[in-house]
Amino acid sequence: MLSSFLALTLSLLYLNHSCNAKSLPSITSKENGLVPHSLRLLQNSKFDEGNLLCLSKGCVKAAASIINSMDRSVDPCDDFYQFACGSFIKNTILDDDKVSENQFTVIKEEILNWKRMILTEPIQPDELRPFKMMKLVYKSCMDQEHIEKIGLEPIKEMLKSLGGWPVLEAEKWNESKFTWTDTMQKLIVPNKIGYLDYLIKISVIPHLDNSTNPFIYLGKASLGLKSEYLVKGKDHEVVDKYYRYIVDIAVLFGADSQRATKELSESLDFEIELAKIEEEYPLEMNYVKVLKKLYDAFPNIPWKENDTAVAYSQKKLDKLNTLLDKTPKRVQANYLIQRSVIDSLDFLTEDLRKRKLKYKKEIDPDFIEYPQWKYCTDISTKLFNLAIGSLYVRRFFNENAKQNALEMLNGIKEELYKTLSSNEWMDDRTREKAMNKAKAMTHNIAYPDELLDDNKLNAYYENLEVNDQDFYTSALNCTKLGTDYEFSKSKYFNRSDWVIAGGFVTDVNALYQYNKNNMILPAGILKGAFFSNDRPKYMIYSGIGSFISHEITHGFDNIGKLYDMHGNFGKWWTEETNKRFLEKEKCFINQYGNYTVHEIGLKVDGKLTLGDNIADNGVSLAYNAYRVWAERHGVEPRLPGLQEYTPQQMFWLSYANILCSKDTLKTQKDRMTDVHSPYRFRIIGSFSNMKFFSDEFRCPLGSNMNPAEKCQLW
Repeated sequence: MLSSFLALTLSLLYLNHSCNAKSLPSITSKENGLVPHSLRLLQNSKFDEGNLLCLSKGCVKAAASIINSMDRSVDPCDDFYQFACGSFIKNTILDDDKVSENQFTVIKEEILNWKRMILTEPIQPDELRPFKMMKLVYKSCMDQEHIEKIGLEPIKEMLKSLGGWPVLEAEKWNESKFTWTDTMQKLIVPNKIGYLDYLIKISVIPHLDNSTNPFIYLGKASLGLKSEYLVKGKDHEVVDKYYRYIVDIAVLFGADSQRATKELSESLDFEIELAKIEEEYPLEMNYVKVLKKLYDAFPNIPWKENDTAVAYSQKKLDKLNTLLDKTPKRVQANYLIQRSVIDSLDFLTEDLRKRKLKYKKEIDPDFIEYPQWKYCTDISTKLFNLAIGSLYVRRFFNENAKQNALEMLNGIKEELYKTLSSNEWMDDRTREKAMNKAKAMTHNIAYPDELLDDNKLNAYYENLEVNDQDFYTSALNCTKLGTDYEFSKSKYFNRSDWVIAGGFVTDVNALYQYNKNNMILPAGILKGAFFSNDRPKYMIYSGIGSFISHEITHGFDNIGKLYDMHGNFGKWWTEETNKRFLEKEKCFINQYGNYTVHEIGLKVDGKLTLGDNIADNGVSLAYNAYRVWAERHGVEPRLPGLQEYTPQQMFWLSYANILCSKDTLKTQKDRMTDVHSPYRFRIIGSFSNMKFFSDEFRCPLGSNMNPAEKCQLW
């Protein structure tokens, strides 16, 4: 109650004191006529008990959010996450259609609503063709009545072009015309981009030795059910539910029930054997340069002479080839087409989608069914990610955010250079190479400029045809467009590919690409609590600045150190420096491996989360960059209701606040297999390693947030 009352008071305080700005001098930038950030905050500030308070709308809203989230009964030196987020966790009630609530979900929901607005607007005669097609596909997705009217004819026509689905064709199916390689190449599934991975994953990635060249990658097969269940056999409860599901789908397609029961039992046996192979041969990056090995493993694939590939294991390829040799073609065909049909259900009739929903709820009682508009918005975004990203930027993105984020990135990279130059455990040779990598690191901020180029956008979608009469076929055509582009990269590999970067524009996320030495900071994350120009810089640096620091630190984590300045895989560290790195690495593994999520009784996997734990500890770069900014621009106003906290303390409190999260128990369990540590330990782990943090909050040495032994790397 007290926090809610205080939030209301702050709002009223803003209304009462907003007139104070009028008494301050009007100061504008000569360059662009805009009031500089620091002066803009000063214009909406007042002195209170010796401190300058920011009373702008953004500051008042931010203060209210932080105050409502805090549990001030907790000692910040004991558990800073609980101190910053305790009330948020206690008072947040999850709606039935939510498994988590945090700043990420809030912004995602906001962007989703904007996408819906874009997609439902009437088509204008002068609109770009890609925008028109995008709206047509959304309209056809929402028209369930028409989907029911045309039924399964479109997908059945596609299956006929492949020789038919044996379980439907009975004795008419022609075995002599089937090869799994031809079928894999011809199959198109609406929600999969690239060659299908039902037997083995085939994709194009940068070459390990030369990232400017393409590389054919042979990876892990995608299975209809997790291998951990399949290997337990048909008698396992989950496998049995999966089996009954695929049989029912075949029957709804028109298969005879007895035939479907028998034939799909055989295809399930085949899938179980595939799962055993995957379980027996886990991830191993064995580089296969000699194509003869691939010819021997898969003689039916028309490998080109200049092709190279990487496989998990040569033994795995041998096992897979042996399995295919001994499996009847009818069984192979039933499996491949059954998998593609299952992957197409979201684009088909209500009966099929209801059976899928029933299965999902059998496997996961907490599975949430979303309303049709959310589903269609998500599908339209996947099929037209460039078009919807372009419209989002044109309509809703604040262009100033792009330049401001770039300036912040440059400041944070300067701190990275200082860190690389001053650390004591690297030798000079490795230090020089690390510095070269840092300076060569490229970035895509907000969106690629090509996304606003009408000619380039039209050219990308030039050969695409869609309509509002056949949702399934339109979706297939969109997928084929993406597949064709994906494998056109086999001709060349462009490190600054605008199509790839453009696909991330509306994501509320950030990422670092090891094999490109490139960071992507999409427009979707440059907003709200992460980035808002009407808040003090200590909140902006702790928001988007912490994400920038996280991503560029990935370039020097346990995986990033394996890739050089060009994104090429190779050894560029000296043995002595690498040995020191491994010692420091052990500290992080042990630190995070000792954290327990008490709500579910599980420990964090220190090895699985190592890379992102190292990256989280890169928040020191953002903090140091803020201190440099503050030295140049002066002390910033404090937040009302939080004036006892200095700007430096607010950096840490703001960062913790954006990671406050309320999650279902199932979500917490699911996150234990994620490469990121749970939010609580992303804060506790990194903050307890920072001397600046413990000094500013005066945490006694030996307290939980100021341990005597700290893990430090960058």
